[in-house]
Amino acid sequence: MGYAVVLGESLVDLLETDRDGELIYRQAIGGAPLNVSVGVTRLGGETQFAGSLGHDILGDRIAQFLRATGVGTRLLKRVPVPTTLAVTTFEGAEPTFTFYGEPPSYVLLEAADLDTGLLAGADVVYAGSICLLRDPFREAARAAWRVDGPLRVFDPNVRPTLLPDRAAVDAQRELAEEFFARADLVKLSLADAEVLYDGASAQTAAERILAFGARAVVVTCGAQGAYAAVPEGGSMLPAPSVNAVDATGAGDSVMAALIRRLLSDGFPAGLAGWERNVRFALAVAGLVCERPGGAVAMPTQEELTARWGALV
Repeated sequence: MGYAVVLGESLVDLLETDRDGELIYRQAIGGAPLNVSVGVTRLGGETQFAGSLGHDILGDRIAQFLRATGVGTRLLKRVPVPTTLAVTTFEGAEPTFTFYGEPPSYVLLEAADLDTGLLAGADVVYAGSICLLRDPFREAARAAWRVDGPLRVFDPNVRPTLLPDRAAVDAQRELAEEFFARADLVKLSLADAEVLYDGASAQTAAERILAFGARAVVVTCGAQGAYAAVPEGGSMLPAPSVNAVDATGAGDSVMAALIRRLLSDGFPAGLAGWERNVRFALAVAGLVCERPGGAVAMPTQEELTARWGALV
């Protein structure tokens, strides 16, 4: 089994929490790509995290957490700016994010910082999320996408609070479609699809993304499960029943689980293989939703087996 290179942001989430009637904000290490890299590693895969990280005490904590979790840091760049904060508020278990820090510490990875040999030797390269909205990270991701060899995995991870007007939404869609065109797998949420494609259903969004050239698409639909699609067809897979307390990182855990299966089993030959992988990914996400969120909620294979038994 090979390794995955995960490009993207790392930051600190400040999670709104009610403690005895008082709202407080609990620190949690996060950022969607960081969550993915941790999720893959906890499920038994090998990852290298590629991103820029503030050179401050919060950045030190993130770097230490990555090393302690077993995530590779050969492509981690420390930069002389404060680590970005994401204040996270909730409606039920669903999070909403507001970001603080300018420039964002996570957009300062440059194409020249990449080790093309390390990228070419990977089985999977992941790109996506909010770091793609800014250069120089955007050009670094494009450079990584041009490296031949690895399977290319993409998640647009749309954040409406960072898209102030229609022009910004259109630009985000055009950028996402650039990456869709060469992606082997695209994972996005139904909320992402609705923003990018004016309220499109999971099936409609998947068909549009496949038409750009993606080989497989998975659209997560919260408690309803996920829609998996390949050019030959698609199907809706139900999510397991859970007592959700925090959906932060649930979509990232789906991506982590899908990458883990790509590392161990390769690219599925057809829809049946994707259905198997998505069922596994939904079991991972269900367990994440039963825990306070972020990277620390990502489960191990042993925890999955204890919770779900034969399902995984």
